[in-house]
Amino acid sequence: MFRPRTALVVLAALPLVACGGGSARPKADLAASKITTIGVNSYLWRATLDTLSFMPLLQTDSNGGVIVTDWYVNPQTPAERMKVTVSILDQDLRADAVRVAALREINRNGQWVSAPVQAATTQKLEDIILTKARDLRRASIAG
Repeated sequence: MFRPRTALVVLAALPLVACGGGSARPKADLAASKITTIGVNSYLWRATLDTLSFMPLLQTDSNGGVIVTDWYVNPQTPAERMKVTVSILDQDLRADAVRVAALREINRNGQWVSAPVQAATTQKLEDIILTKARDLRRASIAG
């Protein structure tokens, strides 16, 4: 069915399409762009994988933006182990787009027992991930 109003909108847009990519067009902001190939912001995703590379990975879901590590025992403190879950909550590179949760256990008489995780630990991991993501973004713009 012919719709005159739709045809008018299409015809009005044609001169804009014909203008092409002149040098006066503003550059796209890469941080704000939606990343559709993996479902989440690629800078945050790569920064998270890099930050957690010393821990064994249990699960990665690039569409859902979740990375779960397996238990990691630091050789410096063999009676303690950590497990981390990182959720990337947005497609944009934003400070509130990454959330870290951690579990900690200590070995008491051969049994692993839950122990509290300091809030500063998860905050520090979030800060490291965000800093690396920003560095990756800067490197991609400069390169």
